[in-house]
Amino acid sequence: MQVDGGEERPTMQGAAAADLPAPKPAWALLEEAGHMKTEGNAFYRERNIRAAVGRYHRALLLLRSIDSDVQLNLEAFGSKMPTLTSEQEILLRDIQVDCFNNIAACLLQRKSVDYARVLEYSLKVLKRRPANTKALYRAGVATLELGDAQKAKQYLTQACTLQPNDGNIKRYLQMVEEKISNELLREKAMYRGMFASSTKSSSGE
Repeated sequence: MQVDGGEERPTMQGAAAADLPAPKPAWALLEEAGHMKTEGNAFYRERNIRAAVGRYHRALLLLRSIDSDVQLNLEAFGSKMPTLTSEQEILLRDIQVDCFNNIAACLLQRKSVDYARVLEYSLKVLKRRPANTKALYRAGVATLELGDAQKAKQYLTQACTLQPNDGNIKRYLQMVEEKISNELLREKAMYRGMFASSTKSSSGE
């Protein structure tokens, strides 16, 4: 359709498309995510835990649009993401791991700790970095608080092997050993009680 002067008016669809911002390149998203992580670290040092978590989540959200793992899930729907260089892929994983680790650290600072979420983020780190001492330690603490002393011992033992002089790791490992020992004593006492009751019942017959 033409208007005054013979110029063609753009269609509504074309105008809307022209108003859309061009997608950011991978390097720009990585740079912005790294900046968000740095801001989160600054808030964490200031004990502003809520703001720190917000920055870390923002960094992770930025990275999702260029994450190859997400790309594999979306390709089936026709979405296509940019291919990263090996250096960009390494940087992306490093930022992700740092953010996951830092979110777990933030969650442990809260008055009411959600240990399930601490464990969730720690396991995200361990998926990428199985020998990450901080993630092993936090996974051990969270698992202990969630009631699985045996699993907590596995995480903390690995962490202690990597950092044998870390006082916090040694302290929690001792707590785990004590809990496991107490659980064994309770089990033995319970079985003794059951055996005694069974013996009395048999003798009464």
